[in-house]
Amino acid sequence: MFAILLAISTGVVFAMQTAINAQLRKFVISPFLASMISFSVGVIFLAITILVSGLPLGIPFDLFLSQPIFIWLGGICGAVAVTTNILLFPKLGSVQTAIMPILGMTLMSMLIDNYGWINSRQYSFGLNRVFGVLLVIIGVFLAVALPSMKTNQDPSEATKKNMLNQWIWRLVGIMSGILLAIQIAINGQLGKVLNSSSHAAFVSFLVGTITLIIVVGVMDRSYTNIKEPIKQSAPWWVWIGGILGGSYVLINVFLVDQIGNGQTVVLVLFGQITGSLMVEKFGLFNSSKNQIKPIQIFGLIVMIVGVFLIRVF
Repeated sequence: MFAILLAISTGVVFAMQTAINAQLRKFVISPFLASMISFSVGVIFLAITILVSGLPLGIPFDLFLSQPIFIWLGGICGAVAVTTNILLFPKLGSVQTAIMPILGMTLMSMLIDNYGWINSRQYSFGLNRVFGVLLVIIGVFLAVALPSMKTNQDPSEATKKNMLNQWIWRLVGIMSGILLAIQIAINGQLGKVLNSSSHAAFVSFLVGTITLIIVVGVMDRSYTNIKEPIKQSAPWWVWIGGILGGSYVLINVFLVDQIGNGQTVVLVLFGQITGSLMVEKFGLFNSSKNQIKPIQIFGLIVMIVGVFLIRVF
């Protein structure tokens, strides 16, 4: 029972991370700088966690020469995905920012499993998995498309343009989920190579941090806005997005050992969707407050059932 509650809570916390990072962006302006701060905090948190556990941070140098280069680059996918979510949050709201990446992640994970990409274990498509994907797609339609169609039955030109822009951002969200699925697969292989999931998470966050430091230098050409949250007396919680992300990774490692990968994924996603509903319903972390429609909740339930069929059977 404890593991189930912990899994759901972890998903809720992860949903809140996106809202927190979106608020951090309001102070530092740049989504790249906001992501960089989040990753930097996360890598420090993971380093402290590893050291406290009595393990060394170092990685044998010969592994860099003996392993394919892609195995070290999962953090790049994570950096792009987190930055994308920061951009999506004010455009789509908390619920859709959670839903669209889940769709992309689910579809890409199935392709990775079916073809054994990134040296992962191969799982062929079965009837349960195909039916699960259909349910996920139907759930997304009920939670995202149907409410929009009902709201805009006779849209003006401006509304049509806004709807088109929203669908573009939704597609970007799906791409974010695809990158997250690739990152998970890469980190899974890295964990096997290092014989430590916590070290794999640390390497992923470190690579993501270095990537974002370079991106900020190229795109923003300045790091001075990093002081703005302090100068503007921002709430203390704008700094903890990276800690939540690091905790999410570490707790998932613990849960997979306790209740298995399939149940962990389903319960964490249930918590993530629940958390996104809470954020949007109550306007948590100074985010926009929006009414949640019953059809959206039903669509999210259908999605969870689909993910359950994909991941557990």
